[in-house]
Amino acid sequence: MKAIRIHEDGGPEVLRYEDVPDPEPGAGQLLIRLAAASLNHLDVWVRMGLPSAPKPRILGADGAGVVEALGEGVDGFAAGDRVVINPGLEHGATIGVVGEHCDGTHCELIALAAEQVFPLDDALTFEQGAAFPLVYETAYRMLVGKAAVQAGEWVLIWGIGGGVATASFEICRALGARTIVTSGSDEKLEQARAWGADIAVNHHTGDVVAAVKEATGEGVQIVVETVGEATWARSLAAVAPAGRVAVCGATSGPNPPAALHRFWWKQLTVYGSTMGTREDFLGAYDLVRGGRARVHIDSVFPLSQARAAHERLEAGAQLGKIVLAIPG
Repeated sequence: MKAIRIHEDGGPEVLRYEDVPDPEPGAGQLLIRLAAASLNHLDVWVRMGLPSAPKPRILGADGAGVVEALGEGVDGFAAGDRVVINPGLEHGATIGVVGEHCDGTHCELIALAAEQVFPLDDALTFEQGAAFPLVYETAYRMLVGKAAVQAGEWVLIWGIGGGVATASFEICRALGARTIVTSGSDEKLEQARAWGADIAVNHHTGDVVAAVKEATGEGVQIVVETVGEATWARSLAAVAPAGRVAVCGATSGPNPPAALHRFWWKQLTVYGSTMGTREDFLGAYDLVRGGRARVHIDSVFPLSQARAAHERLEAGAQLGKIVLAIPG
């Protein structure tokens, strides 16, 4: 089969589109012929060696396709079934990820444990099925499982257009929360308003904290924090007393000044969150297949053009998910 693999850490130039042996389904596994996969920032981190994965490694967490074959002991599926993958690999309190802790989905065939695989709703295309799982599962755990978002609450979401940010916006919208989204691109902010964002602020040219206070009075009840050093101080200034900050990443750096006085003076709660459980996946999937949370696809690249897809993601040019189409 064809796959995108890395043999060393580095930039997009280390991605190789090459022939690799077809996987065989073991006991309890399904063999899936993938029709679509998507890119996440996780793929960039793994490609760069942050963390460094065993090589060679097929990248990719998300995928959708059809069942090719069943391993011993598997029932409830049949060859030809349309399916979607839950990329979260639960090991007690630790959650691994397909593509980071095992070979991933940027390939034609993948063998995975049957409990990681779910029927793909007829209302969803393969591209939509490949675009939602990791980011929607991550956002659902942050907002519902951790921060317990409620209808009517205000939520600040940095960097609309990124995968987790866009998923967070859609989940908030589905659950009746009000949203303040940011971007450095006025074009993305205009699109976010068209999607239904209550407030949209340019975080390069505008004053995010002032906009939050003007809209809400005391501040937002929840901040979705994925950026880290570049936004942390403003997140703590923008959150209301007794508010919650949910953190799942730090793309600009993990060590901002802690500003501990904000924590005790405002009596804040900070939640750390990584990926999600099976229940988080199913909760997010329920919103998606019910049409309450939309899946926004930025662009579709052939699998063979994964390098160009990585370059678009790293440039931050996307608005929604970048998908890889896998030939049948």
